[in-house]
Amino acid sequence: MKFFKEFRKQEVLVLLYRIFLAYVFYQIARLLFWYFNKELIKVDSVSDYFNLAFHGTAFDTTAILYVNALFILLSLVPIVINTKKVYQTILFWLYFITNGIAYAMNFGDFVYYKFSQARLTSTALEVAKHESNVFKVFTVSIGQHPFVLMWFVVLMALWVFLYKKVKITEQKPLKLIPYFIWSVLVLCGTAVLVVGGIRGDFKHSTRPINLVDANRFVVNPLQGNIVLNSTFSFFRTLGTNNFKEVHFVDEKYIADNVQPYKEYDRKVENRPNIVIFIVESFGREYSGAFNKDKNINGYVSYTPFIDSLAGKSLIFPNTFANGRQSIHGMSSVLAGIPSLTDAFTSSPYSNQKIQSIVSVCNDLGYDTSFYHGAPNGSMGFLGFGNILGFKHYFGKNEYNHDEDFDGMWAIWDEPFLQYFAKNVGKKQPFMSTVFTASSHHPFKIPEKYKGKFKKGTIEMHEPIQYTDYAIKKYFETAKKEPWFNNTIFVFTGDHTNQIAYGEYEKAMNRFAVPLILYSPNPDYHLNGVNPEVAQQIDIYPTLADLIGYNKPIRSWGRSLVSDKVYPSIVVNSDGSSEQFIIGNYIYRFDGKEITGVYDKTDLGFEKNLMGKLKNPEIEKGMQTAKAWFQDYMDRVINRKLK
Repeated sequence: MKFFKEFRKQEVLVLLYRIFLAYVFYQIARLLFWYFNKELIKVDSVSDYFNLAFHGTAFDTTAILYVNALFILLSLVPIVINTKKVYQTILFWLYFITNGIAYAMNFGDFVYYKFSQARLTSTALEVAKHESNVFKVFTVSIGQHPFVLMWFVVLMALWVFLYKKVKITEQKPLKLIPYFIWSVLVLCGTAVLVVGGIRGDFKHSTRPINLVDANRFVVNPLQGNIVLNSTFSFFRTLGTNNFKEVHFVDEKYIADNVQPYKEYDRKVENRPNIVIFIVESFGREYSGAFNKDKNINGYVSYTPFIDSLAGKSLIFPNTFANGRQSIHGMSSVLAGIPSLTDAFTSSPYSNQKIQSIVSVCNDLGYDTSFYHGAPNGSMGFLGFGNILGFKHYFGKNEYNHDEDFDGMWAIWDEPFLQYFAKNVGKKQPFMSTVFTASSHHPFKIPEKYKGKFKKGTIEMHEPIQYTDYAIKKYFETAKKEPWFNNTIFVFTGDHTNQIAYGEYEKAMNRFAVPLILYSPNPDYHLNGVNPEVAQQIDIYPTLADLIGYNKPIRSWGRSLVSDKVYPSIVVNSDGSSEQFIIGNYIYRFDGKEITGVYDKTDLGFEKNLMGKLKNPEIEKGMQTAKAWFQDYMDRVINRKLK
């Protein structure tokens, strides 16, 4: 039993106590933040506040572990002298210097939030870099708001007092081998917990939590600032912000050539229901309806139902995604906000009021809902959905039949789409979005369908057929519902996935997604093939037009079904450069200069025309691309997306 005596029980328990103190004081800071900003962030009851504070613990965990990683390591590393007074004094100063600086960030937000309407982010460094009077501003602010400094000093003093109440008594290990074995085991276990804590979850299907995830737990998006803490928001945005205001043209040029506001005057008496399918990884190459004129040798379609539906729909075979990830697809399709080199949804600016098809439908009295069969909050959908203003969210929790879980990401598409078909429409008109999940890595399908679908030439071909089949079964159910005949259905992909044909290896075609507008109601005239270049951000203004929203729309997209002509500016990013299709040319832009000009048929960027053609259209296109970028940065940074 001597082996177990060398377990460093005292040191582990004291470390837990010290980390626990950080949680306590972060909650105190959260309460004070809300108290000093309660006029700006409404909380209806004490229970609502405690709910927000409880969910804030996940964000506190990430912040506390970021700040205390070295402290935790030095507390547990087996160097024998850990319990000596000098070593503990070093730990004390390390603990309070790092935690004191991080904790102070939250106190600055007691005042700063009133002006910024957002938690502190790393953009503050960018602002400070261009200011020569930062220290003066800081001291004046302290003078104007002494309570901030007073609260900070009092709480830090209390924190020190409580820290010192529990001391470690000096003791020397008797058996070094058991001492080192136990230490290594504890360190390994702690490392696993720290990684999970920083990520915000241990689930494979959940990416590390970000600012947008705070909105998973709120009624009003502003309450996300209570869930967050300033330490988290600062560290999570370090090194990720490429959002900077630029100036290339005057505002008149933007108003004339970008036209970020559109207005349509369609008269609609009986407003249609809207159902938007964002199909996971639905690249345009998988669907035969979109490849009839591509002349691809040996082409095979893997979406027989979608192909049949496209034959009685209005389709756009030259549509492009505006982002590279699922959450980018959500912001593009629903809010008309593309993701450039840095994604808007993971930026410091994502938590703001945004005009979108959701807000437009809410204004018109629609019942709005979002469906995604993954664990609630996965991919950031719940948080961003709350920012957009969805009235209802239905995920794996609400579905509540875990036997249909695919074991990795979400509920299988077929049962979840059946749930979707039967659950919507209780109130009309409604606008509902469903984000499918099964056509995704690890490219599995339910056991009962093994052998039913063609294997194809890439792993993606089998699961996309399963999703196509699930959509077919969805329509068989939906047709029986009373809301079906007065509904407009939209189908697109969030982004592309594996590539089977050379045509889709071309740079721009890596963003090639389908776009289908279908309605069983002939009054909407949604049929035919439109060869114009289209994009995901066109969906929001198109639907706003179709439902008769006659007020100005903030959108960089345009209605694809209106006689009113607005500029077509297709935009996306490959992660290093922004890409624009304007008129007859494609432009690549690095944030400062146009770096490439290509004919719009040159989707592989094989022939750079930069400097080789003196063409007024190219000169104007280059200017317009810069103007678009300027307007995007201005609206995102200065919170003008409503």
